[in-house]
Amino acid sequence: MEKEITVVLSQIKEKRDQIATAIATSAAKDYAEYQKLCGEIRGLSIAEGYILDLVKLINNGEYEDL
Repeated sequence: MEKEITVVLSQIKEKRDQIATAIATSAAKDYAEYQKLCGEIRGLSIAEGYILDLVKLINNGEYEDL
């Protein structure tokens, strides 16, 4: 399962980096588009945090149901 988690975390990071690059290069057409992109980054960061928290629980033996 470790490989799968690493793949998902890598995909999250790659997508977040793509969006950040788009913001940095003024790809947003307007303020609403900018807010949308920022929201996507926020959502991806939250998802990444949940996954990392789950990994910690698994590594500490606190989540035995998997």
